[in-house]
Amino acid sequence: MRSLTNRVRFTTRLRAMAACLALAAPVPALAAPAVPHDLSVGGMFLQADWIVKLVMLGLLVASLVTWTVFVAKVLELRRATAAERAVHDGVVALRSLGDAAASPAIAASPLIREAQNELALSADALDDRDGVKERVVSRFERHEAAEARRMTRGINILATIGATAPFVGLFGTVWGIMNSFIGIAEKQTTNLAVVAPGIAEALLATALGLVAAIPSVVIYNHFSRSIAAHRALVSDTAAAILRLVSRDLSRGLTAPGKA
Repeated sequence: MRSLTNRVRFTTRLRAMAACLALAAPVPALAAPAVPHDLSVGGMFLQADWIVKLVMLGLLVASLVTWTVFVAKVLELRRATAAERAVHDGVVALRSLGDAAASPAIAASPLIREAQNELALSADALDDRDGVKERVVSRFERHEAAEARRMTRGINILATIGATAPFVGLFGTVWGIMNSFIGIAEKQTTNLAVVAPGIAEALLATALGLVAAIPSVVIYNHFSRSIAAHRALVSDTAAAILRLVSRDLSRGLTAPGKA
């Protein structure tokens, strides 16, 4: 009887120890979330937070503006430079300002009109040759400044995009990484599958910032050189016209176009 009792107690203790071991056993880890299959640019954009989406859309719009300005300004500068070069080559071959009337393209030049208008207004003071030339030069300088402002219209936005786009993309990066850390805290796991999508979205925002910034800086520098060359050509044309005015004054011009 005592042997049976001891056997029962021993069995009870074994069962209690087994129960304790079962409770102390580690809980099996939850299955790690699967990495999203669509990690393409479009897929990452659709999965991104709405603020990151706004950042990406803004950078895409900025990039579109950059290339629109590039195409428009290339065409505008090409036409303006070709027309100015034709006027310059024609003016260099003239002997007198009055000869410009023989060519409609040269006669329509704003610099020619500025010189003729000043000679007309100074018709009663042509004996003061230095004063006349000084006033003509003043008109030419104002025209060159106005031409430079017209050519640079729309260019400054490229400098703004080039300076701000990387920081806008960095904002999207910071926001995406912040969301990744929030996901780590909520799911209480450091598994790469939890962190990877947010980091990928963040890096995509950085990439778009560089895509918008780099071309805008390169295009801005290109247009700065092109506009400087165009302004130099306008200055050369103005100098050639001023020589015509000086010749006419030396010949005793009494009215515009009469030598």
